[in-house]
Amino acid sequence: MIAKPFLKWAGGKTQLIKQLQYPDELKQGLITSYYEPFVGGGAVFFDIINNYPIKSAYLSDINVELILVYQTIQKQVSKLIDLLDIYQTEYLSLDEASRVAYFYDIRAEYNCSHKNYKRITKNAIRQAAQIIFLNKTCFNGLFRVNKSGKFNVPFGKYKNPKILDAENLIKVAQILQSVSLKVADFSELEKLPVNQNSFIYFDPPYRPISKTSTFTSYSTFQFDNMAQIKLANTFKLLDKTGAKLMLSNSKPIDPKDNFFVKHYADFNIMNIKANRMINSVASKRGKIAELLITNYVVGE
Repeated sequence: MIAKPFLKWAGGKTQLIKQLQYPDELKQGLITSYYEPFVGGGAVFFDIINNYPIKSAYLSDINVELILVYQTIQKQVSKLIDLLDIYQTEYLSLDEASRVAYFYDIRAEYNCSHKNYKRITKNAIRQAAQIIFLNKTCFNGLFRVNKSGKFNVPFGKYKNPKILDAENLIKVAQILQSVSLKVADFSELEKLPVNQNSFIYFDPPYRPISKTSTFTSYSTFQFDNMAQIKLANTFKLLDKTGAKLMLSNSKPIDPKDNFFVKHYADFNIMNIKANRMINSVASKRGKIAELLITNYVVGE
């Protein structure tokens, strides 16, 4: 068994793995370090760690709760599994009405008690377990918070959700032993020893494709146009180190919107197709164009 993402994450790249264009140096074994500053569900990280001989990895995200879950799996996976086993046993034994009440009780407890933990304490493990439970049982498997940092996704009507996948969590824990995990802004990469043997993948909150695209947010931080420009500037700085860079983002609907063409003018911009699954209206889900931006050309 290979390790796989343990959370369903809005904007996750599992479905797009085959369309992503990794640098030839990764396939040739010349890339030794991997960096992902918007790790989310980690689909690209797991694909790379399972298939390529990298020696070190640095994963970060501004989402404190998300990194807590990674760190809990890394350091206390057995205790996390024990607690998730309790949640799963209790939840699956209930009828639907009781499951609804159970879900909202866990959500309320999480929203009232969650905080930033510097050590993986008993309460930190409980918080990590609650995040996984909510992710597996909420509507559409989203992690979304409001401006106050409260998890606000409603109940999801899944008949038999797999709240605990112990085998995968153990495998993930093994892989994470050699991984550096940090709560950090993407610009922290500018301070790290990135070089020509490094591969960096950026998967930021996507720029809205229209004025009515208002999905917010994975954390209390908003990623507006100024943040997108700051990211583009970081991309340009890291390009000078010789590192291989790849970035995903939305493709504007308006043909006059040249935001990415302007800010990534010196790089390769490709189109790929993704399934839009976030929209609450089923008829509005489906294939949508996305951009893949790299500072290298595959096959050269």
